[in-house]
Amino acid sequence: MEVQIAVAKINKYAVSESGDTLEVVERPKGGLSVALADGQSSGRGAKAVSMMVVRKVIGLLAEGVRDGAAARAASDALYTERGGKVSCTLNIVSVDLHTNTIVLTRNNPCATFICREGKLDSASTESVPLGAARDTRPVITEIDIEPGLVIIVYTDGLEHAGKRRGQPMEVRTVIQSMLDDEESPDPQIIADTLLAHAVHLDDGRPVDDISVVAVKVTPHAADQARRMSVRLPIA
Repeated sequence: MEVQIAVAKINKYAVSESGDTLEVVERPKGGLSVALADGQSSGRGAKAVSMMVVRKVIGLLAEGVRDGAAARAASDALYTERGGKVSCTLNIVSVDLHTNTIVLTRNNPCATFICREGKLDSASTESVPLGAARDTRPVITEIDIEPGLVIIVYTDGLEHAGKRRGQPMEVRTVIQSMLDDEESPDPQIIADTLLAHAVHLDDGRPVDDISVVAVKVTPHAADQARRMSVRLPIA
């Protein structure tokens, strides 16, 4: 099997810095973790918050700390530094080769979508952002690694798209449409399509930072090499 991870991100219109931060880190017992944080508001202040949270999380994960404990530590650090006045959402997607599972850690009101055997489900248990209160705990979902598994996480900018003109983004509908059109779509196509649909609903001027992460497990790996590709537009 092979795990493929794809990301698509865009800034809020006319804002130079995104309040969303994403990092990938290798796990000490095998596998990878993706941490995605969205700082309250947008711009430079939000970026500082999301970077602080993500750096705290990936540092702890790299030391072997469990995902839930890393999320709680990041929340406590943010609460201590900002006195509970600033919040930040967090998603961690961990491919854990020690347990052969994918661990989803969520401090984000937005749902996480999971597709198995052609059926689309959502992990939508109530979840609150980090930093607003002491002892904030994440919602954790653990799934066996299996061929065909698709997981999609995103920041709230995706759901905000289209609201200002009364046509809010129906995230589940768009994902289901892609799965109906193609049994096993490429994860980059999934992330790009969701982002493009959101930007279109905002008339090309996103009202918020938007980040989408798509993870897919394929049945075969071409070889044992690990690969990563990044594209960064420069104005």
